[in-house]
Amino acid sequence: MKAYFASTVHLLFVTYTVLIFLRLLSSWFPGWQSHRFVRFAAFYTDPYLNLFRRVLPPLGGLLDLSPILAFFALRLMELFFLGLFR
Repeated sequence: MKAYFASTVHLLFVTYTVLIFLRLLSSWFPGWQSHRFVRFAAFYTDPYLNLFRRVLPPLGGLLDLSPILAFFALRLMELFFLGLFR
């Protein structure tokens, strides 16, 4: 039963990581912004990314390093929750 919950938690974190990655890729391609799935990803990932943008604002207005912190924090949260099921 613990393995089932651990697998589910891992799947949720991987899915959210992919959504964040898609959101980052879409910022490089303005034509993608109007796509429905990209808007879906932005809706669910921007609040999380904005937490880190307040801590580490974009450098020069162009280079946004906050997703690095976001990926790191997401991985730490995953390890914490997976540790609860072991």
